[in-house]
Amino acid sequence: MIKYSVKCSNDHQFDGWFKDSATFDKQAKAKQVECPRCGDTKVSKAPMAPRISKSSRSDKVIEARANEVAREMAEAAGKIREHVEENCDYVGTQFAEEARKIHYGEADERGIYGEATIDEAKDLDDEGIDVLPLPKARTTS
Repeated sequence: MIKYSVKCSNDHQFDGWFKDSATFDKQAKAKQVECPRCGDTKVSKAPMAPRISKSSRSDKVIEARANEVAREMAEAAGKIREHVEENCDYVGTQFAEEARKIHYGEADERGIYGEATIDEAKDLDDEGIDVLPLPKARTTS
């Protein structure tokens, strides 16, 4: 069902419910839509402004949930970083070089973390060496 604001040739406006736009057009052409005020059957759709609702309670609930999920994700990222820092070796700016040594069996296999440029990370990926960026440490504000 669709609701239209309808106007007769005498500028009386009224609302009408129709199955669809084609149904309104068919009924109006057949003079089956009548103005309740004057009985005029020469009608057309009146200009209508779209209904734009203001922020509703559900919008606020959705926003609150989104904020909660963002906090949970930040907490999980912090736990990942803590785990890596507690269980892996920090190799600093030698990360790409050390990752290659481990990959090619030139160094003992172990978890490492450190710094790498974007180009170094891309080169490692091109060589089939799996690397992932480490979530940044949370800052307190």
